[in-house]
Amino acid sequence: MMETINHTNMLHIGRKIERIRRLRGMSQTELGETLGITKQAVSKMEQTEHLGDDRVKEVAAALGVTEVGLKSFHEEHVLYNTTNFFENCGVTATAISSYTETFNNFPIEKTIELFEELLRKEQDKFEKAKRMKK
Repeated sequence: MMETINHTNMLHIGRKIERIRRLRGMSQTELGETLGITKQAVSKMEQTEHLGDDRVKEVAAALGVTEVGLKSFHEEHVLYNTTNFFENCGVTATAISSYTETFNNFPIEKTIELFEELLRKEQDKFEKAKRMKK
């Protein structure tokens, strides 16, 4: 029974459009405005099993995904990737905060002083090149 449902969902482009739209946090009205159609037309499109390639390309662009990504979208893949690549990636709030703490260990005054020195050197190079050109 479950295989039939999954197989049907894989073929139904309208359902894919709806799921991606919702995952992107877009309303039917917003998608409709992007495509230049009404909310009702978006609703009808989301109930349609097949769309032409040109329309699929337009919808994919409006949703910010590729045409292939829209056609091959499968919710289980999103869940799998989220679980395996985001939650288990090893990045934690602790790791992020320790990185930012060690990233900038110069006082701001010293940083400004270094940048001003670099700017002076570049200005000197520019003036020398200008004099040599004359």
